[in-house]
Amino acid sequence: MPVRFEHYPRTAIITGADSGIGKACAVALAEAGFDIGITWYGDADGAEGTAAEVRAAGRRCEVAELDLTRLPGAAAVVDALTDRLGGIGVLVNNAGTGSATPFVDTSWEQWREVLAVDLDGPFLCGQRAARRMRAAGTGGRIINITSVHEHAPRVGSAAYCAAKGGLGLLTRVMAQELAADGITVNAVAPGEISTPMTGQEDVDPFTQRRPGVPVGRPGDAREVAAVVALLASPAAGYVTGASWPVDGGMLLMGPQANALTSNDWRSVGGARGRTGPPQA
Repeated sequence: MPVRFEHYPRTAIITGADSGIGKACAVALAEAGFDIGITWYGDADGAEGTAAEVRAAGRRCEVAELDLTRLPGAAAVVDALTDRLGGIGVLVNNAGTGSATPFVDTSWEQWREVLAVDLDGPFLCGQRAARRMRAAGTGGRIINITSVHEHAPRVGSAAYCAAKGGLGLLTRVMAQELAADGITVNAVAPGEISTPMTGQEDVDPFTQRRPGVPVGRPGDAREVAAVVALLASPAAGYVTGASWPVDGGMLLMGPQANALTSNDWRSVGGARGRTGPPQA
């Protein structure tokens, strides 16, 4: 009989939780009953703001700085926070970066920074979390925040797409290898979300039009966090090795959906007007 793993520690570590999706995940998991460890880079005040919201939800919060360009040593923060929290049940690999540079103009330094933060970091942090979960024998959850560009390319994002695509496949290998330990591993792949990374930190996504996206607007970070909270819960114990797009249907439209400027695609007549009738 397979062992049941339903009582992993109610503690979660979220990297890059000083703003955006990471902050939303920290608050959502606190509201779900987890004590929280968060990491930050470049925004100590933002991290303290996140910590205040976690504590307002009645949960503990431990805070640590993490610079994922200083690997492999920097990943030790996972062990440090685990010790401070008294265990680890959930790791959310959220910290990330990107660049908008044509492939032929991407410097080695740009390439390495993006790969270090977006792929090397989750690999090393995930290793440390998995080892601690395995040693405790109580199972757990690892959730990697990828992107729709785990699945679809984007012009000018060679390093970012390579990193997120790699993280998506790494997620699946981790899921295979760690399942016997009661550790599920999944990816969450956001589309355009109103966060500092997209230059929309203070933008209400419900006021923005995106004609090329079926839902018709950007996403809210809390909508991503809701999926993370589901995957972090005991209820998701039979879900592993999957990638969960949270993109308003963007991937249904192709990677350049945001470039569409009208809703003509929504009607059969509008689509035929551009492309002609379906071919047999």
